Amino acid sequence: MYTGNQSSTVREFILLGLSTDPVVEILLFPFFLAVYMTTLMGNLLLIVAVRTDKRLHISMYIFLSSLSFLDICYTSSIVPKMLVNFLSSKKSISFAGCAIQFFFFLFMGETECLLLALMAYDRYVAICTPLHYNRIINTKVCLWMIAISWLTGCIISSIDTYVTFRLTFCGPNIINHFFCEAPLLLQLSCSDISSVNIIKLAGTAILLFIPLSLILISYLRIIVTIMIMHLGKTKAFSTCISHLVVVIIFYGTAMFMYVRPEHFVTENVDKMVAVFYTVITPMLNPLIYSLRNKDVQRAMKRLIGTTLDFSQLKKTNSIVIPKTGFYT
Repeated sequence: MYTGNQSSTVREFILLGLSTDPVVEILLFPFFLAVYMTTLMGNLLLIVAVRTDKRLHISMYIFLSSLSFLDICYTSSIVPKMLVNFLSSKKSISFAGCAIQFFFFLFMGETECLLLALMAYDRYVAICTPLHYNRIINTKVCLWMIAISWLTGCIISSIDTYVTFRLTFCGPNIINHFFCEAPLLLQLSCSDISSVNIIKLAGTAILLFIPLSLILISYLRIIVTIMIMHLGKTKAFSTCISHLVVVIIFYGTAMFMYVRPEHFVTENVDKMVAVFYTVITPMLNPLIYSLRNKDVQRAMKRLIGTTLDFSQLKKTNSIVIPKTGFYT
């Protein structure tokens, strides 16, 4: 990871944010705060529901809870600083702070690319070879796959962060965005970035095209298998459609941002797309998965019901105990 670039004259970056109008930013603050809190609560609820319901202690839901934890970390690398800048007159981030944000954003995003591919493979094995599913993907194998995806994301993001922040930044230091986005940072460098572009191209191939190819192959095999099945088509489609929607949203926005001609850049559209994949998508993921999954719905309802019952019990005790004369 980044250790410092002593040759750079830039010591901080200015993030212009979503708007240069202070009134607009004050109005945006409660909206993004509400979205962020909803994201935290929705994903935490999904994690706890999977953890507490023994019927969900299978690979499919272990992957899902890992994705929820990843989404919490992913959006938390961006949104808190954005919320602070909404209410701040000086929207700056230090050079080291930018490097840290850059690292964690890439780390979580790249790990999610790999995790979504593993989830597609899990569904492929479950539908296309159901008799061998427990042998091929058991809990131990599932945990190893998740660990490898996190480790790979960490290694590649560390390399990306190192090569980016070893560049010289002589000024200007203004980033027309609400976080330290890679393409905009490279535009500010006064170094030769050709080697960095080659490394980023290799990283894009590893983390976008290869996982996406595996996902497409898995779902083609799944569709073929489902079409020749005589029973269970609806249930099989139901278990896959949620994941496919998440894949389309995540990879669609990622490819729009990072796989396109350099001249095809519109700042306002870029910001809108970035808001979608850094803020909105992590909020939508638990909703997308729970809407079409009855097992997750039951677990969440049971968890919420238990919490409400416990809260009601505490209220009841606080009323009943004094009447019994226990404290007299």
